[in-house]
Amino acid sequence: MADITKRFGWRHLRSAPTAHIRHHKRGRLAHDGPGLSFWYRSLSAALSEVPVNDRELAMAFHARTSDFQDVTVQATVTYRISDPAEAAARLDFSVDPDTGVWRGAPLEQIATLLTETAQQHTLDVLARTPLAGALVDGVASVRNRVAEGLSAEPRLPATGIDVVAVRVVAIRPEAEVERALRTPAREQIQQEADRATYERRAVAVERERTIAENELASQIELARREEQLVEQRGTNTRREAEESAAADGVRAEAEAARKVRLAHAEAAAAREVGAARAESQAAWLRVHAEVDTGTLHALAATRFAENLPRIDSVTLSPDVLTGLLTRLGRPDPEARA
Repeated sequence: MADITKRFGWRHLRSAPTAHIRHHKRGRLAHDGPGLSFWYRSLSAALSEVPVNDRELAMAFHARTSDFQDVTVQATVTYRISDPAEAAARLDFSVDPDTGVWRGAPLEQIATLLTETAQQHTLDVLARTPLAGALVDGVASVRNRVAEGLSAEPRLPATGIDVVAVRVVAIRPEAEVERALRTPAREQIQQEADRATYERRAVAVERERTIAENELASQIELARREEQLVEQRGTNTRREAEESAAADGVRAEAEAARKVRLAHAEAAAAREVGAARAESQAAWLRVHAEVDTGTLHALAATRFAENLPRIDSVTLSPDVLTGLLTRLGRPDPEARA
């Protein structure tokens, strides 16, 4: 919108570089061009402001496919007014000379023209396309058809409008249909996920089996080595027992030989002692044989007295004393002889 200021009954207009200003004074064109700045009187001036910059027009409308499914088309059309004079002549771009505000709604008219034209060509394309094809290839086909239709529309050049670009953002079915269409893909994705899960579990089971086999092989190898260790220990024990038995045999033989030698020595000593005792006994007997009977009795009494226990007191009865005295007083027949 142009910037208008008031000074002493005059008006000053200053426009932007993207706005084309047409100033008619008393039916004649006084100023014509973008980005103008000039003074004028509001009672004698007729002003038009035509935007010449690129404008984006977003549109959304419903269409029906060949299989009678409703879809929503979202598109954007970029256009510009290339001939401001034609546009100002065909559409009402006049502005209030006091405020600079458009008296009508020219941009809405352009938007209606572009939207209806694009919608017409879109409906024509989608009416011959099934839903699956519209969702897969409909964006490109609709974009090309709308661009071609807008370029061939005769009202647009006559109004001074050029279409710069056409973009189709999305073609979407109804929510229930979209969910139904997503279901097979979701199921397939879920199946792939399940398959991946099963494969991962299978790999995990295979790895666990491999680990279990390795552990079992390790246990078998350990048991085999323990068996070898037990056998080696048994062999060592047998060798120790054999060596111990051999050593015991050697010790027994040595002890037996020692005992035999000791027995021989003891026997020889016993023989020597016996012989000595025999000789001593024989000599003792010869001595006693040569001694008289009284001496033998005295020796026997002496030997008897040596072997008697200790006697603290002796009691002699009269009968014993009488017999002893009688015997002592009796003369010895041998002495008499």
